[in-house]
Parts: sequence; C-alpha cells; structure tokens
Amino acid sequence: MTTNVSLTPELEDFTRLCVESGRYGSVSEVVRHALRLMQDQERRKAAFQTVLNEAKTGSPRELDIVLREADAIIEGRR
Repeated sequence: MTTNVSLTPELEDFTRLCVESGRYGSVSEVVRHALRLMQDQERRKAAFQTVLNEAKTGSPRELDIVLREADAIIEGRR
C-alpha cells in the first residue's frame, strides 16, 4: 500500500535527520514508528479511562488498587 503524506518543513527535517543518523532506514520507517507510538498511547489512554470509569461507577475499590492499576497503565505493563 502506498500513501503520500505531507509534512511540515520541521517534520521533514526531523525525519531526514532520523534517517541520516542511521536510526531508521527510510522516512517510511520513521512514520511507521511514530504511528505505532500513537497506537500505544491511544491504547494506554483507553485503558486508563476504563480504570477511572470503573472506579467511579463500579463496586467500591481501595484507592491504592486504582492507583496501582493506573501506574501499570502509565508504565505500559497493562
């Protein structure tokens, strides 16, 4: 699948630097990595919102349990 993406000059410079530094083999790799990070961020946000909603509407839970679950989400363990 081929998709064209327009970047601001700043983002174009950044992606070029990422490739030139050897961290990535192509601009496409940079964009794929950025999208994976966005997917992970959205997943964590949804999980965090679920914990908050459960804490508000579910059965009473200890605050330390809710905080542990929130920390696990933030650290990427859930």
